[in-house]
Amino acid sequence: MLNQNKDFLALYKRGVCIPLRHVVLYVRRNRFGFNRLGVTAGKKLGNAVCRNRAKRLIRQAYRETEALLPCGVDLVIVARSSILQIKSPELTALLAGKGLRQLQAAAARDPQKQ
Repeated sequence: MLNQNKDFLALYKRGVCIPLRHVVLYVRRNRFGFNRLGVTAGKKLGNAVCRNRAKRLIRQAYRETEALLPCGVDLVIVARSSILQIKSPELTALLAGKGLRQLQAAAARDPQKQ
């Protein structure tokens, strides 16, 4: 789990950005043998109830697609305002489909620069 500000900033600065319809993915290979996830939902999304719902949707979609992801990547998922109008299966399908293809390509071409 990513929870330090410096980890998020490093991903925003040196990671590969993958914009999708309801979320934006930032991905970068890490030096660990496992994936680390960070989830953000800004105040533009709405009040705390809306932000927490968006984060729950993202975490659930990640759990359902985690086995398909390449190992050893840092991943930050940023919620867009349109995420509040969709259901969990739709977000899971988005991450498992277009998001997964782009994420695998980005992880393959992103050399670790630490």
